[in-house]
Amino acid sequence: MSSEAKIRVLCVDDHPLVHDGISFALQLRDDMELVGCASSGKEAIEAFRRLRPDVTLMDLQMKGMSGLDALEVIRNEFPNARIVILTTYRGDVHAARAISGGAVGYLLKSSLRTELVRTIKEVHKGLRRIIPEVSEILTERFQADDLTPREIEILRLVASGNSNRDAGRLLSISEETVKSHMKNVMAKLSANDRTHAVLIALSRGFLEIP
Repeated sequence: MSSEAKIRVLCVDDHPLVHDGISFALQLRDDMELVGCASSGKEAIEAFRRLRPDVTLMDLQMKGMSGLDALEVIRNEFPNARIVILTTYRGDVHAARAISGGAVGYLLKSSLRTELVRTIKEVHKGLRRIIPEVSEILTERFQADDLTPREIEILRLVASGNSNRDAGRLLSISEETVKSHMKNVMAKLSANDRTHAVLIALSRGFLEIP
């Protein structure tokens, strides 16, 4: 197949091994090619403007500008850009933000070997590709209440080892107010206790491991 007919792919990730793995996988294909690599959100934007790839694989967490921020900039400038989020995060909050930001796919790095080629093909055809395990999480997420910014702020302090009193002092609110917020958090997350709430929040992407 001529290079003009190949699906042109841009890879954005700050881990060279990911670049190498994707490059190797696409070298074996005669219908797609890796036309460029970037290691930060800023580089991704510059590379997209220069290369105009058919499909972009975008990591979420990178130093400097994140993949989500780069996604927003690119989609604002190129509304038809087909961007697949490539990540280790299963959290529904990350996935929901990516999809609402215009991503047409969400692919876990652990699924690259089995899902990469299929994902590139489908999104190039104009389809959306979200692997089942993430799709199921998103469905559950949209059936549940979101945490408010204040609840996340308090939960982050609790995760850092602060008591209700300490969290209240740091936020200049009463201990009773903190307790009330934590009660709401545990109800929304169906958590048994504070520790359970933190673990659920981490798995769903409300909190990130520092």
